[in-house]
Amino acid sequence: MPSPTRTCPPSKVLVFGAGNFGSCLADHLGDSEHEVFLWAREAELINHFNEFHRNPSYLRDHQFSTNIEAVGPEIPGKELIDKMDVLLFAIPTQFLRENLTKLRPNLDDKRLPLLIFVNKGIEIGTHALTLEIIADTCGSDVAKAATFISGPSFAKEIVQRQPTSVSVASFTETEAQKATMLFHQPHFRCYTGSDPIGIELSGALKNVYAIASGVSDGLGFENNTRAMIITRGLAEMTGIGTAYGASPLTFLGLAGVGDLFLTCSSSNSRNYTVGYRLGKGESLDTITKTLGSVAEGVSTAKGLKIIIDELGVHAPIATCIYEVLYEGKDVKTAMRELMELPPSRELNLPATAGGPARKLLQKLGLEK
Repeated sequence: MPSPTRTCPPSKVLVFGAGNFGSCLADHLGDSEHEVFLWAREAELINHFNEFHRNPSYLRDHQFSTNIEAVGPEIPGKELIDKMDVLLFAIPTQFLRENLTKLRPNLDDKRLPLLIFVNKGIEIGTHALTLEIIADTCGSDVAKAATFISGPSFAKEIVQRQPTSVSVASFTETEAQKATMLFHQPHFRCYTGSDPIGIELSGALKNVYAIASGVSDGLGFENNTRAMIITRGLAEMTGIGTAYGASPLTFLGLAGVGDLFLTCSSSNSRNYTVGYRLGKGESLDTITKTLGSVAEGVSTAKGLKIIIDELGVHAPIATCIYEVLYEGKDVKTAMRELMELPPSRELNLPATAGGPARKLLQKLGLEK
């Protein structure tokens, strides 16, 4: 592969979250000659990383860029934040509100850094997207400037510099362009867009359908069934997204069908693995205790069920996954019930669309 090339001036980047994805993006940016700080909550991880340039918990076989310094475990203070050009958040969605609330007093509204979010999920309890969490904790101006990156991008392959492409979206075009220039490399292509709501929904929803795909494989079904789940999952995602207020075209892009295909087809996907083990008869409690990392689809399924009910959207696969995870439905029963549904139109976008998105846009001051 071609050597990394800098497409923008060297930046100071603070990455929140030293898991698989946060670590791999920190390495990508450090290798692109940016100065990177990687925030982690574990003192042991921080000390080990700074001594050996290896993450003892994630991507353990990888030697990380020497342009990265691990920091923490306390939330970074104003002195460090003021020096940063970019803040990148790779914190699981369920912990984002808490950390943004702590961080908010350290942000200078007159000199906001570029804010990039790569987490994927729906908040339990509020069923809020990341955009709304940002607006609630940091204000509408910060949310409008936030940039979101999503797409088919396994961390292990990114650190190996395998060709990867992602979607980059923001309500503010200049911010999306900045994020693109920061990340873009011959092995890591970025495509910009202006539908962050669709990007967020795509990234969150595909994890639920990855669980369904894993269940299918765990039950012993093969290629026909997986292709059915991916295709019908895409139809459900598009219907939910359109009813929510996203552009249906977003779901045909890298963050939609691209990421859906990846996570539904590989044992490297944590969400697929959860489904596969459910299909093999393991309990959800056992799986979550031994998985070793967060599978966002498990929590997303709960928030998604509320959204489906509120929107009145027909999404039988997502509904079945919720029932398997939270109502104790047997996976074989769930599969049989899906196959016994009466015939229906293949593509049937909702006649009325956009209620939740309009409310969010109003909160951000982007719509009256």
